[in-house]
Amino acid sequence: MSNRIINFNAGPAVLPVDVLEQAQSELLNFNDTGMSILEISHRSKPYEAVNNEAEANLKELLGLGEDYQVLFVQGGASTQFAMVPLNFLTPRRTADYILTGVWSEKALKEAKLVGQTHIAATTAKDNYRRIPELAEIQLSDNPAYIHITSNNTIFGTQWRELPNFSGNIPLIADMSSDILCRPFDASKFALIYAGAQKNLGPSGVTAVIIRRDLAENNPKTIPTMLRYETHAANHSLYNTPPTFGVYLLNLVLRWIKAQGGLASLEQRNLAKAKLIYDVIDDSHGFYRGHADKSSRSIMNITFRLPNEELEKLFVAESIAAGMAGLKGHRSVGGLRASIYNAMPVDGCRALRDFMKEFCRKHG
Repeated sequence: MSNRIINFNAGPAVLPVDVLEQAQSELLNFNDTGMSILEISHRSKPYEAVNNEAEANLKELLGLGEDYQVLFVQGGASTQFAMVPLNFLTPRRTADYILTGVWSEKALKEAKLVGQTHIAATTAKDNYRRIPELAEIQLSDNPAYIHITSNNTIFGTQWRELPNFSGNIPLIADMSSDILCRPFDASKFALIYAGAQKNLGPSGVTAVIIRRDLAENNPKTIPTMLRYETHAANHSLYNTPPTFGVYLLNLVLRWIKAQGGLASLEQRNLAKAKLIYDVIDDSHGFYRGHADKSSRSIMNITFRLPNEELEKLFVAESIAAGMAGLKGHRSVGGLRASIYNAMPVDGCRALRDFMKEFCRKHG
């Protein structure tokens, strides 16, 4: 597909070409039903099979058993910011948040509307250049749960080592931008949520991996659609789900398994990130990475140039070179390369070569 550009957008983001081609081939007639997956009832056996396989594939990749359930819901991570405290922040308890960027701030903002909160750690004073050290985290006396954001798309930071806390405090994570990029112990988390549009599939579906005991006896005082037990009891089919999104998400999960799983993807993701970070580090200050080296993300690489005029020129010339999405988030400016699982190594090599040549011409 020579007419495709190299897509560094942060989300919706690049999808595997193999997945897109399979979806294209099945679009008019899915699984010999004579209908498109876009037309099939969510109550039908063909769609139920898709839904069940997607849940099984995600649990398999995460190494989780029957004590966990996968929910496919709508509203993105932004709705999860509210659902988490609505379901779990009870009176006389405190929700602990570790702030590492804009999205964790937004999650905290929603929790404050529900009940008592506590900032267990923050690197805001460092302009979110780093992830807090474990020694910096100070929990409240009686946490209802602890919330983290595993990867930060805007600032380009990522937890190198995911935290672990003693006791039975539920650990909850927004993993929208790095889920399945590497192996990790998912069983230490009580709940993981992720908008699909970065590393799992298309926009419109959100995956929630929840321990079954947390999906029971949620408060009846909150709306039905905002209770996890509603979706858990109905296997994500209480209302019409984002059927096409779940179908594509399942194709991505199949693709990940075909690549060799998370261990294989981690090695490839590390190699891809190194190609670009090496250019930044070897540029003698022409490229300035935002994140401290100890907290660098392997999914979102953020950097600046000596001035904004050069940054605008960089974006313009990269577009002319067949690349898209390298402009930084509107809230912070600069430049950003999002290199999710589906970004091929050749795409990162092309960016590396472009960055070297741009530095040679303008450095």
